Amino acid sequence: MINNFLKTSDFSRDELEELIETALQFKSGKIAHKPLAGKSVALVFFNPSLRTRASMQVGIYELGGNAVILEPGNSSWTLEHREGVVMDGDKTEHLKEFVRVLERYVSVIGVRTFANLKNWEEERLEPILSAFEKYASKPIINLESAMHHPCQAMADMLTIREKFGRKKKKVLLTWAWHPKPLPMAVPNSFALASAQMGHDLRIAHPKGFELDGELLAEVETQAKENGGTVELTNKIDEAFEDMEVVYAKSWGSYHHYGNANQDLRERQIYRDKWIVDEAKMARTSDAIFMHCLPVRRNVIVTDAVIDSANSVIFDEAENRLHVQKAIMAKIIK
Repeated sequence: MINNFLKTSDFSRDELEELIETALQFKSGKIAHKPLAGKSVALVFFNPSLRTRASMQVGIYELGGNAVILEPGNSSWTLEHREGVVMDGDKTEHLKEFVRVLERYVSVIGVRTFANLKNWEEERLEPILSAFEKYASKPIINLESAMHHPCQAMADMLTIREKFGRKKKKVLLTWAWHPKPLPMAVPNSFALASAQMGHDLRIAHPKGFELDGELLAEVETQAKENGGTVELTNKIDEAFEDMEVVYAKSWGSYHHYGNANQDLRERQIYRDKWIVDEAKMARTSDAIFMHCLPVRRNVIVTDAVIDSANSVIFDEAENRLHVQKAIMAKIIK
């Protein structure tokens, strides 16, 4: 059986807890063995990256392995993922050949493929990531896809664990204004992982900017099974009341998916209101502030908040390294 790491809900809470504990041991230096010694890991980037690329490269090196970085359409051929297509356009190679050749060289394949924000019904089914999963006989790690970013979510859960221990916390995932529509992968995965870890989760967003209904149903199921709760609200100021963790992220409306201009018209009225500032944070229970980065300062969050002592954005970024080492060690094992 292939041990893919595609989304957190493919794993039990106990398995996620094991990953967090292993990551903490890697971070503290208690684990020194190199499970990737003599092995290579392919990192396939369809999209730009800083934290994911750097943390994966460093993690592979520290585990004794070799990173093979490929950028389809740049450092490697353009790729077609659709079945039965006549390849007389701008795509040079099919994923069937790409994956089956690549897995002859490497032990694990990491894939980063964002949503194109063009066709909601198609993209929510993860067409490119699913093609990698279909054709590969080696493990696949999701380095962010159209719907999920599980490595980021696990780094987030590790950061909360470091700050608060195993206690259930009051966690706010809040939408924020942004000058363009963004994918839902990060908020989806943060909500799902928070529910799996048993936190009391509140999701705040303007009307019309709901997360995917099927995803929310999964979040609610996970919360019930793990002793947490889920609350949805459209009231931005009240959402911060008594929260202990504040996670800010913008995302686009699936109601206007593929129509960026309409999305922008809808969101424009929220520009000055839906921002994380000192006044909102003052309503919390001395909450920590979290964001996956990159972040637009004084758009998503004010300088005063992101530069405050309660901001843990750099801990989150560092924890990508440790949690991904834990993931790779588990997969190789």
